[in-house]
Amino acid sequence: MNKGIWKRNCIIFLAILLMFGSRYLPSFPGLTASGMQVLGIFAGTLLLWLTVSIDWPSILLIGALAFVPELKLSGIIAGAYGGSTFVFLMFTFVVTYALSKTSYIRRIAISFIHSKLASSSPWMFVMLYFASILVIGCFISPTVLFFVYLPILEEIFKILELKKGDKLASVMMMGTVIMCGISSGMTPIAHVFPIIAMNAYAELYGSVIHYGSYMLIAIPVGFLTALATVVVFRFVCRPDMSAVKKFESKHLEKDKRTTRAERLVLAVFILVVCMWVLPSLCMQVVKSGAVFNVLKKVDQLGTVFPPLVGIVLLSVLTDEGKPLLSFGEAMSKGVSWPSLIMCAGTTALGAAITNGDVGVTAWISSGLSPITSNLPVMVMVLIFVLWAAIQTNLSSNMVTATVVSAAVLLVTANLNTVNVGVLIVLIGMMSAFAFATPPAMPCVAIAVSSGWTDTKQMLIYGFIIMVLATMIATFVGYPLGSIIM
Repeated sequence: MNKGIWKRNCIIFLAILLMFGSRYLPSFPGLTASGMQVLGIFAGTLLLWLTVSIDWPSILLIGALAFVPELKLSGIIAGAYGGSTFVFLMFTFVVTYALSKTSYIRRIAISFIHSKLASSSPWMFVMLYFASILVIGCFISPTVLFFVYLPILEEIFKILELKKGDKLASVMMMGTVIMCGISSGMTPIAHVFPIIAMNAYAELYGSVIHYGSYMLIAIPVGFLTALATVVVFRFVCRPDMSAVKKFESKHLEKDKRTTRAERLVLAVFILVVCMWVLPSLCMQVVKSGAVFNVLKKVDQLGTVFPPLVGIVLLSVLTDEGKPLLSFGEAMSKGVSWPSLIMCAGTTALGAAITNGDVGVTAWISSGLSPITSNLPVMVMVLIFVLWAAIQTNLSSNMVTATVVSAAVLLVTANLNTVNVGVLIVLIGMMSAFAFATPPAMPCVAIAVSSGWTDTKQMLIYGFIIMVLATMIATFVGYPLGSIIM
């Protein structure tokens, strides 16, 4: 038998033993047999997620939870696949796919590079190039965004006559990857990782973290992290910028005029974003009256309703006799089904861990409370944020969001000194800051294999930025969030 297949089979066998056999092991003091079973399911699934795959193990997870006496399969499936998180992500993937098919993403990127400000200095050009990624990345999947920018970046390299091995080329390639990661943590729109953390919070506390509140915390942290990235590149990497001085952005091929269909798609997408963000923000200003009632009603409809409206409008509106959205194409090409399936699994697992009858929450809280109660709040925040930052750069983002969020919620269950909502926002954000190692994100692997940068450079500068991001999130993001939430 092939060595790789033998290793895979051994891992699967061990995971199944953990998932289905833990109930029959001697229980930890204070933990029920069902609690042991849920922890075994968690450990076995985590092992498969990290070493084998994220999709089918998430389905196996659902099946394993059905054997926990306190849980019912119908309830598990309803919560996992029929819950608002699963539907929200599916609808959002469809709407953002429609936007990704237009020329607006490339058009916005080129407009940054063509600006007079970009031509004022070499570093201003680089900063505006990075800024364009941050702006667009707030609404687009990081992997999709990277593939949109890759041909633009290679076109810039060609015009600048850069060669593989040049520091400037490496800086711009690394920066593209890093900005894609940062931007995907700045909003929950079309980004799975923050949603997983926020959903875990909602499952335990029964209240939601509003998009507006999340963004008011994450955007400043993301912006400062991006600024720190530029500072590191300029004063630590110190590339030769002479090639940029002769750069003429007019050589970049401009897109033709936008079509009516593209303008309609953009209008619908803007409407969806406004329905997500504006109600919670405006209700902080408008406290009563008809406008307040409308905003409150839209806010109460939840996060699923805006993309639902978007899909209906894109399917109804036509251009030259054709709908703006091909729903079948969007479902097959635009929806990341492995991400959705894993998200459903993490939702079910989170509900099982926090189920009062199973007893895992009470057991962990009683064990950790004597330790955590004596830690200063900022030390605890730093530990969890650093944990999320390190793990997301070594393993799956979704696994990080799931594991660290669960740990935060369990440890802080009986603590009144920690703003749990803000800490969950930071965990969701840091789960997206994956840009140091090839396993972190597909775009990292593509970048280091392109020849424009390499694994060593990506590792060194990626971890430097990771440490800076941790400091910014802890000592800027948490105090800021405590004021907002």
